[in-house]
Amino acid sequence: MFKRYAVYYTPEPGTPLAEFGSAWLGWDSAERRACEQPDIAGLDVAALTDTPRKYGFHGTIKPPFRLADEHTPEGLQEALATFCTTTAPVALDGLRLARLGRFLALVPQGDASSLAQLAARAVQELDPFRAPLTDAELTKRRAARLTPAQDAHLVRWGYPYVLDQFRFHLTLSGKLDTPTFERAQAALALMLSQLDLAPYRLTGLTLLGEDDAGMFHQIHRYALTG
Repeated sequence: MFKRYAVYYTPEPGTPLAEFGSAWLGWDSAERRACEQPDIAGLDVAALTDTPRKYGFHGTIKPPFRLADEHTPEGLQEALATFCTTTAPVALDGLRLARLGRFLALVPQGDASSLAQLAARAVQELDPFRAPLTDAELTKRRAARLTPAQDAHLVRWGYPYVLDQFRFHLTLSGKLDTPTFERAQAALALMLSQLDLAPYRLTGLTLLGEDDAGMFHQIHRYALTG
């Protein structure tokens, strides 16, 4: 049993982007193991990836949630499998390295409305499996100074950055100071230039579970076949 579940986009295991992401973050959620991270002069890769490491390389679709008492993990798997059989792959112009606040991530190029629609459906259709937030969880989330719209989503959907507040991204770092940001950006730009990221297709969704140590493990990856 896992303490929380999440639906993420993860690149297909074995592809160059999946291997890059696992090595960069130091955790392979599909293989459920730690990975050796790159040795880059003047850059502490382990430190700058400490925050996102436990999630593995991913783009959030339905954020982590505790399973409602009346549901089972098997039921959740069946529901996600059904969802994916009615959902088509998403075609993007590409992925690009971007700065989001104080961290680095890969974000879509061009029109990503079809991806936003997929995520909105997943948040809404799978929501019966989510246990309500506790008062402590609400308080913790509200410490981020949410907008009224984000707070309304937090109360209704258990997470503030969904639906109209959704911005798809594959996280590559925690919050960085300016010198570290610049060095990390340069290193990542060089590594990512070796990958073919344009155009880019999202062909599956992954169900993951969080263990007692806070690490996320792939349970199953479902192809989008709608």
